[in-house]
Amino acid sequence: MRPGSSQFDAVVVGSGPNGLAAGITLARAGHAVVILEGNAEIGGGVRSAALTLPGYVHDVCSAIHPLAVASPFFRTLPLAQHGVRWLESPAPLAHPLDDGTAVMLERSVAATAGPLAGDGPAYRRLLEPLVAAWEPLADELLAPLHFPRHPGTLARFAWAGIRSGQGLAAGRFAGERARALFAGLAGHSVLPLESPGSAAFGLVLALFGHAVGWPLPEGGAQRLSDGLAAYFRSLGGEVRTGTPVSSLRDLPAAKVVLLDLTPRQLNALAGGEKNPRRGRLNKFRYGPGVFKVDWALAGPIPWRAPECRRAATVHLGGTLEEIAAAEGAVAQGLLPARPFVLLAQPSLFDRTRAPAGKETAWAYCHVPNGASESQLAAIEGQIERFAPGFRDLILARHTASPAQLEAYNPNYIGGDISGGANDLGQLFTRPLAQRVPYASGLDSVYLCSASTPPGGGVHGMCGYHAAQAALRRELKRG
Repeated sequence: MRPGSSQFDAVVVGSGPNGLAAGITLARAGHAVVILEGNAEIGGGVRSAALTLPGYVHDVCSAIHPLAVASPFFRTLPLAQHGVRWLESPAPLAHPLDDGTAVMLERSVAATAGPLAGDGPAYRRLLEPLVAAWEPLADELLAPLHFPRHPGTLARFAWAGIRSGQGLAAGRFAGERARALFAGLAGHSVLPLESPGSAAFGLVLALFGHAVGWPLPEGGAQRLSDGLAAYFRSLGGEVRTGTPVSSLRDLPAAKVVLLDLTPRQLNALAGGEKNPRRGRLNKFRYGPGVFKVDWALAGPIPWRAPECRRAATVHLGGTLEEIAAAEGAVAQGLLPARPFVLLAQPSLFDRTRAPAGKETAWAYCHVPNGASESQLAAIEGQIERFAPGFRDLILARHTASPAQLEAYNPNYIGGDISGGANDLGQLFTRPLAQRVPYASGLDSVYLCSASTPPGGGVHGMCGYHAAQAALRRELKRG
């Protein structure tokens, strides 16, 4: 952990997208970097595996990646040269309703707004200015607190984003369809829809859906991790898998250490080493968990609304009121009878994922942190609601509870895939309110995980900004 005789300038612990981004940033600056990964495979939450039957490729955690293609850092990388090929469904998102139709998030704002009837003009007024400025907005939003370079653009976003998802949906739209569409988008916040700031998550996903789509890597999410690692190695970086770390003292000597870990793990690795921020880090709050299911299917999901087959992502939750009730129950420590379900059906658009004529799908719902009860019946019930006969197609399934997800990826404390609660009291000051949010309190040790700004998502910006902080404070650029 301390400077010493070593071939490395920096050690990165964890090979999720943030750990890989940190390693790439430091290696690009001319430094010798090694990434240590405890698992046999790299990727953290961006991995693929044969979870059900031979020939079926499942994304173990994340599957759809709008933030990856919108990321100001990932956009600078030659990922196509390292095997990453992005695929898109014709529409980013479908949101079926009980009348047998679906509300669609289309690639264009106009195509989305048209079917919203009376709410179409309001949708265009809300999204068109944001989509027109999506690149400056991505720079502003995917960064720690700073003096904005595009204050007008950011203010326009913040004026709407500071609201609750429920408040914005009900205040801007009069009809059920537009309200339901935005409720599902805001549900990605993993917050009660009455929470201030939950609207921001919905706005980000909508504007990136229009600007860059909601794509998936051909061959599975693992291809993205493998591409990042291949580029890192091309810069001279080294990756060591199957190398769990139990103490910071066991790390190779280096000038700086970056941890793609949560605050709880940092404190555990530090052991008895004195850290003036230990107590504050122990107060870091984790958010709800998820319960996830993967399926091998005999054929495509039989949606009552055929337009659902145009989208790789489907939101299952019905109306604004129903989604708000489900997410509110989770926040109160309860399991909703009808959870808000986020479903991906990647094999419809990537035939490398399943045998000919067969399909894969995954879905998850939010649950209280650490919940042990199975949500399999509730999730499949929501799919059957909008796709009668779905269960008849199931050839095999794989379930993952919050505890199992944490065992698979220790960053998922209690099944929290966001790296910590996303409420306004913590989102902008994670893990601590301090000038350099990535500084751990230990000399030359930085956090670079989703528990730091700008938070969860496959964008690598936590790792990039943490590495930039280390370069400014600890290392001379090569």
